[in-house]
Amino acid sequence: MRFHAPSRRELLFASGTLFAWAHLPKIARAEGRDPRFLTIILRGALDGLATVAPVGDPDWLALRGDNALALDGKLPALKLDEFFALNPAMPNLHRMFEAKEAIIVHASATPYRERSHFDGQDLLESGLPKPGASDSGWLNRALAGLAPAGRVDPRGSKLFAVGPVTPLVVRGPAPVLSWSPQRVMPASEDTVGRLLALYRDCDAKLAGVLEDNSKRVAGIEQPGNGQKPGVPGPGQVRAYFSEAAGTAAKFLSQPEGPRVGALALDGWDTHFNEGIAEGRLSQLLGALDEALAAIKTNMGVAWRETVVALATEFGRTARINGTEGTDHGTATVAILVGGALKGGRVIADWPGLKPVNLYQDRDLKPTTDLRAVLKGVLRDHLRADEKALAQTVFPGSDAVKPLAGLLA
Repeated sequence: MRFHAPSRRELLFASGTLFAWAHLPKIARAEGRDPRFLTIILRGALDGLATVAPVGDPDWLALRGDNALALDGKLPALKLDEFFALNPAMPNLHRMFEAKEAIIVHASATPYRERSHFDGQDLLESGLPKPGASDSGWLNRALAGLAPAGRVDPRGSKLFAVGPVTPLVVRGPAPVLSWSPQRVMPASEDTVGRLLALYRDCDAKLAGVLEDNSKRVAGIEQPGNGQKPGVPGPGQVRAYFSEAAGTAAKFLSQPEGPRVGALALDGWDTHFNEGIAEGRLSQLLGALDEALAAIKTNMGVAWRETVVALATEFGRTARINGTEGTDHGTATVAILVGGALKGGRVIADWPGLKPVNLYQDRDLKPTTDLRAVLKGVLRDHLRADEKALAQTVFPGSDAVKPLAGLLA
């Protein structure tokens, strides 16, 4: 394991981080359990309708036309139940679903109702009811409130992180050490563009460094497969996702290792040429699918006591835009995987896709609060206190009850 200080470029562009807690929850130990929990933040806003398609909705095909996944399409979607089907790029997730090791929560969202990536990501990771300054994340606060039953490592191992950047979700009073994988995935064009727009207004010098660096990379990298220079190719994305997630699982699986972690995976902002079944989004979902398989493999026997929660800051528009992409939306999917789940289910209070049912006539309407999903896992898996979840972990969420019955 090699520790090093991250460079400025790594700090800006790396997206994988693991936070880990070396204590066992006291109640879980008393029950004879040894739970593991991993949160994966999908930054950029995942298209939930392209990930899990409502093939049973009578308005689905008309809404997305040739871009609508279907069970009898050129690349058939993977059937989950009579109403929903999974993107064909995710066979590993489909196998987990059939093995009752995966749950999809559709039409879910945080309380955020605007469309800024920065505010949406901050709210997703802080756990606050609205955007605002925060120096801690919901996962760190949840762990701080658990009564420890002793360290897993009798030598007193500290908390640690994989990746050069610690996401907000795990910042807080608990100390974090970081380990950086040697592979760092280049930023997407959208990420570079948003950073440049932000820093041109507030830090012209840094904006100049970013712009010069992106031009230099574009001049050096000349892929021969039609890939735009400077844009990470499918192989890079698959390798990075699998390394980040697989490394997290290796740490979490150790008998004397940590028990809770988080990592962030970038690249889900699909404004143009989304490529739902063949193309960019399909490649990203395939990379994520391989990462989930790496987690299950590397967890080994600990998989049966593992829950992995995947969440994103918001969804995307229900309709395809004029550049064959989707713009910032509202509701999306949350995905849970792990051997500790009572899986094989799609949970959805389905709002429908008729124009009158769309949120602001453009988005999938949110009907499930993401905080209810996370509360359900934290309460029933890690045995977090329900009052603390409502007041400290997710402040102001008393009316949002934990989603029950997620655990086997």
